[in-house]
Amino acid sequence: MEQIKKKKILLVSQNFYPENFKSNDIAFELQKKGYNVTVLTGIPNYPEGKYYPGYGLFKKRIETVNGVKVYRCLQIPRGKKYTKILLPFTYLSFMFFGSFWAVYLSFFKKFDSIFVHQVSPITQTLPAIIVKKIQNKPLLLWVLDLWPDAFISGSGIHNKVIISLLGKYVDFSYKNSNTILISSKGFKESILERTGNEKKILYFPNWAEESFLQTEKHPIPELPGGFKIMLAGNLGVSQNLENILYAALQLKEENVRWIILGDGSRKEWMENFVRENSLQESVFLMGKHPVETMPAFYKKADIMILSLNNKYDDLKKVVPARLQSYMASGKPVIGFIEGAAADVITEADCGFTINPDDVDGLVNMIKNIVAGDIHRLPALGINGKAYFNAHFTKQKCIDNLIEQIEGLN
Repeated sequence: MEQIKKKKILLVSQNFYPENFKSNDIAFELQKKGYNVTVLTGIPNYPEGKYYPGYGLFKKRIETVNGVKVYRCLQIPRGKKYTKILLPFTYLSFMFFGSFWAVYLSFFKKFDSIFVHQVSPITQTLPAIIVKKIQNKPLLLWVLDLWPDAFISGSGIHNKVIISLLGKYVDFSYKNSNTILISSKGFKESILERTGNEKKILYFPNWAEESFLQTEKHPIPELPGGFKIMLAGNLGVSQNLENILYAALQLKEENVRWIILGDGSRKEWMENFVRENSLQESVFLMGKHPVETMPAFYKKADIMILSLNNKYDDLKKVVPARLQSYMASGKPVIGFIEGAAADVITEADCGFTINPDDVDGLVNMIKNIVAGDIHRLPALGINGKAYFNAHFTKQKCIDNLIEQIEGLN
């Protein structure tokens, strides 16, 4: 690719390095490609719920990371024990204090375009829109969570007034975005209904961390024998963990081992369920591990499982980033899921899919895999790897993003 002129990009993201989000890759890769990248973010506190060591109200509020200038606005930590109470204040504090920083940056730095990494919450678009309005520059919005749907499914709140206000803010954000990049094709219909402009909506998928492509070995704990089904990532209310453990209970006497990696709000419930149902010999909750160790874990698995409940429509439209990591590692996948992610698994021919409410169906599927379909697993893993290389590598995605940025200027 030809050398890009040193254009100035403002990336707005509530989460950034040392937190582990795709905003890191975007900023650092664009900087390496010749852009001058500035990041407006908050004080890092995800997922621990407290400020990272070395960061705070009076520590590292402005720093340079890998050549990227980073400005950190005041952000109330999300907490861990009282996350549901503190999370709205986390969101609002970034929205409020980030807006002051946006005004400051608008008058003291010039940008050619603005990029918003929009995981939850969508309220983080406000600082970016302020800069857009003051400097009259184009804004790209990368939608990874569909609001207000994600708010409803994550919080369980259905208050019509709150949902209506959030919907109006979503419309405001989309209206002020020159380009809306969607991480899942399933988002298109919902966003099109709000914007009425199909031309500004472009597919821009997630990618897996490069560590999943490495062959370098990292030490990991010893795993149990048997047919190993592995789940990695956030253990929250959306992951349909109850049905996974109900399936594990039915398979208790089988030579099936469930390896669960990660942390989240439902981990304690899972630990209690395992203990109360004497599943310690078949379900192994191994906690959170560094991302660079994941390939070593995945290599030991016979098959990966991707699970989301289908209680809320937005979860049917999401393609969780962990699917790309499974595919990058060349592992077959059980998609205990409906919608966009299931469509990817089917299109790639990299595994099996089943309705996330069908526990008995999942149990029978696993029995059939172990009894007769196990010979198919290597080929399915190869299919997933090939599909990943064709669609989901970081280099392909970043090159695509550069085309969009250049097309706006």
